[in-house]
Amino acid sequence: MPQGELYIVATPIGNLQDITLRALDVLKEVDCIAAEDTRHSRKLLSHFGIDKPMLSVHEHNEVQRAKEVIVQLSEGKKLALISDAGTPLISDPGYQLVKEVRAAGYVVSPIPGVCAAIAGLSVSGLPTDRFRFEGFLPQKLGVRRERLRLLSQQTSTLVFYEAPHRIVSFCTQLIESFGEEREAVFARELTKNFETVHHGHLSEQLAWLEGDANQQRGEFVVMIEGFKQPEAGELLDVEAIQLMDLLLQDLPPNRAAQIAAKIFGKKKKLFYDYALSKKA
Repeated sequence: MPQGELYIVATPIGNLQDITLRALDVLKEVDCIAAEDTRHSRKLLSHFGIDKPMLSVHEHNEVQRAKEVIVQLSEGKKLALISDAGTPLISDPGYQLVKEVRAAGYVVSPIPGVCAAIAGLSVSGLPTDRFRFEGFLPQKLGVRRERLRLLSQQTSTLVFYEAPHRIVSFCTQLIESFGEEREAVFARELTKNFETVHHGHLSEQLAWLEGDANQQRGEFVVMIEGFKQPEAGELLDVEAIQLMDLLLQDLPPNRAAQIAAKIFGKKKKLFYDYALSKKA
């Protein structure tokens, strides 16, 4: 009896023409398609004339579904896993399924295609030689702030996903952790009709979002420039450091940096970066 195989198939994040020819071939040939939301994915499959048995696999049933998938694979069947959009497992369910299938000895093959994070990075204009993908941060405010604090000194480009109803508050949290002058790119509705890629400092991004409610719509890929060590000529002298240490005892980093920058006539970013280094 032939061995079964599981294919991890990337699907479009917006523009349906972004699906690959190989993805279409695989989806037409497999015996069953596992999908995060079968109702959502059936519309995509119908568009391409694909009618296959479907199995729902989401975060609440993934372990149980893995057992069912393995049974089908043991019968020599071939299955495909797709998510609502983009590459499965990337901020989407599938990790437990793939882990169990591989542990059971079956082949898992990637059918590569669109990934929102990579699409965003490719047009961001930020360094891409090293980047750190964070996806969606935890929803609890305290946990989010602590995670951002830990990331504030990372030198590689940071990549986040964020939902439209949280994008303004998320931008405010980014300013609290990285400062107003950190370079950022906000990409929304990638590959769709209202695709927008907006460049600017975090303070400019916040003003852009708050100034036009239409820009708060759609799923976001948020990319943040990595931390840059000050050059030797930009280092703070002893008096500036002493003042910052005093101010930070009673003030948040952003306010302390603002005051110190005015007193010493230097860039606010220098003082803010010093405050971040103290917190790290």
